[in-house]
Amino acid sequence: MAPKAESFGARTKFVPLRAVVQFDMVAPMTATNIVDSSLDPRYPIGKFSRPASGTAGMRGSHIQTLQLLPERLSAAVSGLDDHQLDTPYRDGGWTVRQMVHHVADSHANAYIRMKLALTEDWPTIKPYDEAAWANLSDARSLPVEVSLRLIEALHARWVSLLNSLSDDDFQKGYVHPTMLENGGRQSLAEVLAMYDWHSRHHTAHITNLRGRMGW
Repeated sequence: MAPKAESFGARTKFVPLRAVVQFDMVAPMTATNIVDSSLDPRYPIGKFSRPASGTAGMRGSHIQTLQLLPERLSAAVSGLDDHQLDTPYRDGGWTVRQMVHHVADSHANAYIRMKLALTEDWPTIKPYDEAAWANLSDARSLPVEVSLRLIEALHARWVSLLNSLSDDDFQKGYVHPTMLENGGRQSLAEVLAMYDWHSRHHTAHITNLRGRMGW
């Protein structure tokens, strides 16, 4: 059964696919969960910091963030009309619409890269120009429901994969050719932590904007 949006009109209203995957119920991120607005608006939860270690408990927390992202991101954009979706989160920044589509693009790349790392010996992955992708027509004009559905299905697959991995699996990884630190080598434990941060980072962009604008 495919998930469906109740409406593709001016206001965003997304119906998650509960028949396929059930997510833990926690209080969703909303406009009331505002991070300190005195911070650099580009980094509302701070910049990503490489974890010193990746214990099983830490990995479990990161996986839960990925599990909850579809629900939290959907809540963050709930009720926004097209004008609001096309509002940049800061001067010169991406619009809310572009950010939702960017999350789908970025997390799809991350999922494929993880599978490459699990099935090959430290493969070198191909980077992509995320700014150029965000300026393509689909990212600038498609309804956000399209990517919300993609993210929900993608994260169901991703979380299932992550929960099946052993400690040794998380020490596997890939080489990112544009990263200078550690010769570009990124373990899956580090990548998991980074996409925990990435999930919260872009959700906070949206919730902070809603707080500032009184939406």
